[in-house]
Amino acid sequence: MLLTAGAFAMTSCSDFLSRSPYDEISSEEFWKSEKDLELYATGFIQRMIPAESTITRGDANTDMCALSLATDLLRPDAVVSADNQTGWSESDWTNLRRINYMLDNMSKCKGVVSDEVYNHYEGVARFWRAWFYYGKIRTFGSVPWYEHVIQSSDTEALYKGRDSREYVMDRILDDLNFAATNCSSSAEYTAGSCLVSKWVALAFKSRVCLFEGTYRKYHTVDPATQKAWDVSYNENDKFLREAAAAAKEIMDDGPYSLVTGDVSTVYRSLFTSAALNTQEVIFGREYSQSLSVFHEASWVFFSPTYGSRISLVKSFVDTYLMADGTPFTSQDGYEREYFYNDATQESEFDNRDARLAQTIATPGYMQTNDGVTALYSPNWTVTRTGYQPIKWCLDSDEGGVYERAASWNSLPVIRYAEVLLNYAEAKAELGECDESVWNETIKLLRERAGVKSIYPTVADPYMQAYFLDEITDPVILEIRRERGCELCLEMGLRWDDLMRWHMGDILSSDNTPWKGIYVGNTSYSYDIDGDDEADFYMTSGGSETVNSIAIMNSGQNQSFSIDDDGNIVWEYKREWKERNYIRPIPTTAITRNPNLGQNELWK
Repeated sequence: MLLTAGAFAMTSCSDFLSRSPYDEISSEEFWKSEKDLELYATGFIQRMIPAESTITRGDANTDMCALSLATDLLRPDAVVSADNQTGWSESDWTNLRRINYMLDNMSKCKGVVSDEVYNHYEGVARFWRAWFYYGKIRTFGSVPWYEHVIQSSDTEALYKGRDSREYVMDRILDDLNFAATNCSSSAEYTAGSCLVSKWVALAFKSRVCLFEGTYRKYHTVDPATQKAWDVSYNENDKFLREAAAAAKEIMDDGPYSLVTGDVSTVYRSLFTSAALNTQEVIFGREYSQSLSVFHEASWVFFSPTYGSRISLVKSFVDTYLMADGTPFTSQDGYEREYFYNDATQESEFDNRDARLAQTIATPGYMQTNDGVTALYSPNWTVTRTGYQPIKWCLDSDEGGVYERAASWNSLPVIRYAEVLLNYAEAKAELGECDESVWNETIKLLRERAGVKSIYPTVADPYMQAYFLDEITDPVILEIRRERGCELCLEMGLRWDDLMRWHMGDILSSDNTPWKGIYVGNTSYSYDIDGDDEADFYMTSGGSETVNSIAIMNSGQNQSFSIDDDGNIVWEYKREWKERNYIRPIPTTAITRNPNLGQNELWK
């Protein structure tokens, strides 16, 4: 099912949750058949499925990446406040009104459609309500819960305060449980991985419950109130157990499995194929070259002007294992491994996790331009570190994909791989990830990537330091490593991971400088294609070119330096503040409704 987007205007507080939609048939003329339920439910996909930018670039501001301009949340010179916060206008709440409109009116179809069909579509609507509120909880911490369309005369509802995080999370869990129980698992809904089904609901439930369960473990206080959690609310780690149970149901009864094949290509095929691979993709967004339904991922990742020059950083790249299952960082001299060594033809990517060379352009990457296929060297007008992402990009310029929105590869939103990771992590956080759990989750992912599976019994010191020496459990550290490598640059999941793990401090430049490839000194160069012309070299002045950068060593933001370790550094001062785990309630919203109040650290 191919997707479009809608646009909506802004209006006053009294009607943005109560007004009838501009483009919907009135309830008196609608809700008479299964077709009506299907048509209305399809509208949720059109309006609410994540945009390409979220799917492919939601993690641009995490510890994985450097980019040309840091997010306002991290820049010391940026002003982030309730006065310029967004996320609470009419357009930000319209989808909730649409969902509740369906739930309030679909009872007119009772007796016309079967109970099974009726419950399926109620489950679809409630799935999207959970999706909506999960986004609000992640952003603002606590919000008012509405489960009916609000009438313009209902001032009590319109001007009520925010409900507690606990109350909203229980309602989200109720909705997801209903959806997971009542949404159909028949091929009619699962065949293309584009519709909400039982399995989509269960997979999303595992994501949501893992988020909340670990958030409550690693944050000592509610970020909205700065008060200690009510311990009895999450008694017996209910969210972690719900996450594990939802994931295990898919693992035991679902129709999904990891796509396997040539370890050097199979992983990336999930992200560059014309059709969603429904063996592994549980839910996704479909695009089509023949129908001219395109996105701009290839353009963004290969453009020096249109994109934000997203690049992976060395500290994250170094987390990818060796093929024999041992850490790259346990190799003698790993800190001084060159991107490519002309003399020996060796590279830091040799004998590594096969996902690494399918995530960034390594010395063996081939690209076709103007009908000529040749080795590709990272473009230094695009990359800031030398580690240029290719995961979501097409390998040919046919159709102008590097110059405009012409990419046609379909994009996964939820994969079975994530379900395995959710299960493994939930079990590890519960202290229950023994070798049998490891073997049905992490082992499968590593073997798919050509990496020998080794159940961890001792913490890797590199991973321990990476997570600021706050985690010593070897299994949790390895699951976090695996989650990063497998889900790199997918759906903004890394940002959510850092937020729930209380690891925002990793985002500061003091803890994670934007370090690039090892060069030793400015005399280093490489020639990947063997044409006796350097594909990379350094100068002491001027601007960067496709093949060169200017080393300034000034320490100024948005300049290149070489640090004491001999690595290129893209300089950018970044800071993390505790208040950034959630955003402020916009001043405009509080002005309309003072009962909302402000998040404690944003007052």
